[in-house]
Amino acid sequence: MTNQTAFTLINKQTGNLAFKLFSFEDNSYFDHLQRNNYYSLIWIMEGKGKLKTDFSEYNFGANSLFSFTPYQPFMFLSNLIRGIAIYFHSDFFCIHKHQTEVTCNGVLFNNIYQMPFVLVDESLQNTLNKLIEQMKAEMQNPGLAQYELLISYMKIFLISASRSKTEQQPPAMQSKKGNKEPAILQNLKEAIEKDFKSKHTPGDYAVLLNISPNALAKITKKHFNKTLTDLITERIIIEAKRELYLTNKSVKVIAYELGYDDEYYFSRFFKKNTDIPPQVYRETVGFGKAELN
Repeated sequence: MTNQTAFTLINKQTGNLAFKLFSFEDNSYFDHLQRNNYYSLIWIMEGKGKLKTDFSEYNFGANSLFSFTPYQPFMFLSNLIRGIAIYFHSDFFCIHKHQTEVTCNGVLFNNIYQMPFVLVDESLQNTLNKLIEQMKAEMQNPGLAQYELLISYMKIFLISASRSKTEQQPPAMQSKKGNKEPAILQNLKEAIEKDFKSKHTPGDYAVLLNISPNALAKITKKHFNKTLTDLITERIIIEAKRELYLTNKSVKVIAYELGYDDEYYFSRFFKKNTDIPPQVYRETVGFGKAELN
């Protein structure tokens, strides 16, 4: 193998990035705010620092694997980091379409309740390193059905990382004796998932959970490192992106289904939280070729 450090595939139809794998030896790639129109997997093999993303900050160390969705803002604050990054566009591999096969959506990506990274232990490290070498080999010596083979490697990569994250951060929060907070948090998660289309304010959920708004705000910030408003906003944006991505529904219809009677208010809300209007997101990331069944 050569010492090539970057491997890139371009979508010949659109001219956009389809897939890219590269090594980095410092923080120059990520020391400014990123808002990529593709999925990003960033494996910090060496180094430590701080991640800024969405509404939160997280400290990280070596062997942390980060995952970001299209237009999700992030940047790393660190003097020296080394690792591997993989970028892939939804035209190349759509995590929504392959959800039943890969199950990374809601685990690696689009999980507003957990930290946005996986700790890479020795077993996962061995698996990921083998897959990366296989991807590099295929990129250097492409053969028949190159895309299909790369997608197969990507599926195994995502499944392996998702399994590790699930093991590290079990979804069920068990209540300890005398500690009501985990139960409240679980109830909050369930309430947001059930009612985010109709209930948009922290006060709505405080009433639902029969807890004071201030108490709920403190618990939410302590455990999720985000405000309750942030959680609600992120959940609405995730659903809006999914609808823009997977369906032909108009922005007006999507806004109405998410509880917004004013299409223009919703568009401003979406742009404020993603930096781009809904229609631009659809054109650059989504494909909306068919309505969901």
